[in-house]
Amino acid sequence: MTKLSIVIPVYNVEAYLAKCLDSVICPGLEGYEIIIVNDGSTDASGDIAAQYAEKLPQLIRLISQPNGGLGAARNTGIEAARGEYLVFLDSDDYYSENAVAEMLDCIGGGADMYLFDIRYVNESGNELIYYKGGETVGESCLKATPALINAMPSAVNKLCRRTLFTDTGIRFPGRVWYEDLRTMPKLYLHAERIVYCPKCWYNYLQRSGSITNNANTARNLEIIPAVDELLNYYKQQGEYERYKTELDFLAFYNQYLTTSTRVALIDAKSPVLTELRRDFLEKHPDFEANARYKAMPKKWLLLSELIKHRQFGAVAAIMKLNNRAKGK
Repeated sequence: MTKLSIVIPVYNVEAYLAKCLDSVICPGLEGYEIIIVNDGSTDASGDIAAQYAEKLPQLIRLISQPNGGLGAARNTGIEAARGEYLVFLDSDDYYSENAVAEMLDCIGGGADMYLFDIRYVNESGNELIYYKGGETVGESCLKATPALINAMPSAVNKLCRRTLFTDTGIRFPGRVWYEDLRTMPKLYLHAERIVYCPKCWYNYLQRSGSITNNANTARNLEIIPAVDELLNYYKQQGEYERYKTELDFLAFYNQYLTTSTRVALIDAKSPVLTELRRDFLEKHPDFEANARYKAMPKKWLLLSELIKHRQFGAVAAIMKLNNRAKGK
């Protein structure tokens, strides 16, 4: 019986794919499958994936399709999966040792979703940032713990029961940034049991060209429709008022604070900063009254004030000092 499907979208990652696939191949371990979705790669990625699938046909399935973007490739994997649970692995990243075996043990608990830790690494494997998948170890649900809405929205640090996608029709959007934010927090509404497992199984490679390092500042404006879509989903489900504090803070943190600081680091004079600020303040004029806002760390409060007063150069200077202190 297949308990776990590991979905790996692949697009032009010939230098990284072998390490990714080696990290999920566990000789003698049963109960899981690997689904590689070659999303129209134009380099040697497709050939590398085919070689692995040929060597391990009982473990690996290779699906090739025209390029549709990360979201479309993940959706193909969802449709093809046979496992009771799904987990997504980006093809330039890799798992820690024994991760797959520990995942299989973890899902034996029967929850609808499991959150786990993730670390950002450079190309030498050195840890840059460590993110916890949750705050409180153990089992919960959205009604009991609304703060889950503001857990890291990444798709790759979550084990999800496959029916969370198939029964709800929730899928990833294609060819956009912030596809995880548009998708994963929706699932919390449909998960009766959510467990935070404090294990770091995922190594997220930070390489030039990634969304966090991309100099195309205009694409950061895609955070606006991403936030709008998520809040509208909760409204359509009749759950916005119940979770308004957390959802409004999500909008603040992701659009106003995080995306603005990212853009400021690239270009403190970018008009994108003005638009991010204008759109957020227009939709959330009372954001400073939010209980989550009032409880923020002092550094976040300072950055928020600087953004509010259009002091984007100062934002960039603070973030550069912060990154230097962290060795980034």
